[in-house]
This record gives sequence, structure tokens and C-alpha cells, in this order.
Amino acid sequence: MNKPLFTVFTPTFNRAHTLHRVYDSLRVQTFRDFEWVIVDDGSSDHTSELVKRWEREADFPIRYFYQENRGKHVAFNRGVREANGELFLPLDSDDACIPTALERFVYHWENIPLEKRDAFTGVCALCMDQNGKLVGDLFPFNPTDSDSMEIRYRYKVKGEKWGFNRKDILMRFPFPEYEHMKFILEGFVWDYIARVFKTRFINELLRIYYTQDPKGSDQLSRALSNIKDAASEKYAIGASIYYEFLLNNNIRWVQYDVLGFFMYAVNYIRFSLHSRKMLRELIKRIYDPRGRMLFVAAVPLGMLLYLCESKNIFFIHRVFRKGKIMLSTILRKQ
Repeated sequence: MNKPLFTVFTPTFNRAHTLHRVYDSLRVQTFRDFEWVIVDDGSSDHTSELVKRWEREADFPIRYFYQENRGKHVAFNRGVREANGELFLPLDSDDACIPTALERFVYHWENIPLEKRDAFTGVCALCMDQNGKLVGDLFPFNPTDSDSMEIRYRYKVKGEKWGFNRKDILMRFPFPEYEHMKFILEGFVWDYIARVFKTRFINELLRIYYTQDPKGSDQLSRALSNIKDAASEKYAIGASIYYEFLLNNNIRWVQYDVLGFFMYAVNYIRFSLHSRKMLRELIKRIYDPRGRMLFVAAVPLGMLLYLCESKNIFFIHRVFRKGKIMLSTILRKQ
């Protein structure tokens, strides 16, 4: 059997009411050399029955895998392992794309000279909302041959983007998987890849990113949208690992975004405390002097956010009591 050029990958969790957006988009693609791989991360709705029906009627391969709920990053790793395609294109279970999306990706990929293509991981495009409005910023040039770190820090490009990566590269840079960790920010993998490979960024609107979904945002990819999730240990572990990575590996870009790196330090402290790590342990894990300076400056705000989110009144009482004792001691000595 000939392997397809693309694997379109969709991780899903109780999204039977929106998954049809992906299916309907793939049915009308003008470029047909693809498969659709779905990894169901423990859904309890009728997702499996829906996919079985589509498998019978679709004119393209659909491959469905079910796993116990372990988080989007684990589902992503599974999707990469199961993929038959050379190019791996994630498309979330509540989003869609335009009919010529795959065709345009192929066009831009093949426009990279063959002798230079080994240095590239893929192509990244723009997103629009369901009303056709651009989501996020344009890239500085069209095309822009760069990497995710330069795009973020030097060019200040923000907002949702969409693109594919070569499967062989994703196999080299999997998401870390730890027990009790249900979430890790996706930038962890993209920044690792950016240290080695380039991406071609194009100013074309290819993905439809639904906003203000009446049934709520995707539980897998937007898990830290409220304080309850932020204070949950299963999400905090992955966030702590990610912000530690940023302070250690992306610090060379600090001159372009000092405030942003300060907030990395704040979040590193905040999420590490939620994952039950001690402050004295945290600073030892930051190797660059610039990162350590940011860490020290960020301690008050990081601790404050942690306390507000955890509502740890007992801890606040202990801090207040210790501070009161210290102040009394100082006053007695004067």
C-alpha cells in the first residue's frame, strides 16, 4: 500500500458535537493524498459510533484509536507513532479548514528548493475565525523562512497559527510523558524543533479557528483557561516543566521581550508551587544568570498568584505568623 503524503491528525475528548467540522473539511479537500488519524483521549460521548459511520462512507482512510484519558500531549505522541504520512498536520476537533488547505500546503512545501528542504520541518499558515476575520498577526514577509522563536520574540507575531511538520522530525522530539501529568504547553516541542530546523511561514488563511463556541472551548488544548485548572497538580506539572525549559533554553531572546521572560519566571514559580516543589529547589534548576535574576525578581508575584489560586489560607497564616515573629525580633533588638 502506498503511504499518503499527509496524515491529518485530530486528538479529541468528548467533542462529538464539533468533530464533524474536521470531517466535512476533509471530504471537500482538493488534494486527496491524505489519511485522517483520530486519537480519542477517553471520550464518554458517542465519538466512536460517529467515527465508525464515517469510516464506512468516506472515500479517504480514517484510522481511529482510543486510549484512557492521559492528556493531549500523550494523544499527540500516539498520533505521530501511528501516522503513515510523511507530513503530519494536526487539526483540532472543534476546528475546520478551507477546501484548498492541503493543496496550498503542498504548493509551498514544494516551492522550497529540494537541496534546502532537509533544513525545514514544515510550513505554517494563518487562521481565521468562523466569520472570515484574521486571528492573530501576519508574518513579517510572505514567505518568511524562520523558526518559532524568532517569529515570537524578534518579530512579535502572536495569535493562532496552523501548520504541518515532517513526521521523522516529530519522532525525534516527542512530548515528555510523566505519571499524573495531563497537560503540557505545545510550545515545548515547537521550541525544541526551532533550535535545529526552519519553518516556512506563509500569509494565507487556511484554518478556521472557531471562537466563542457556545458549548465551550476544547478541553484538551485550553485546559488552563481558569483558576481551577491552573491550581490542579495534573496541569501544573507540565506547565512548570515548560516554563523551566523557556528560562533555560530561550533566554538568549530575553533582550527582545524582557517582560515576557519575567512572566515566564512568575509562571515557573506559580506552577512549580502548585506541583508541590520548594522554592529553594527551583532556582537551582535555572542555569543561566539572566534567568536566575528574573527568578529572584519574580518570587513575590509568583507566590501571590499561587496563594490566590490555591486559596491556601493555612499557608498564608504561617507566612504571616513567621513574618510577625521576625518583625518582633527585629524590634526587640533595636
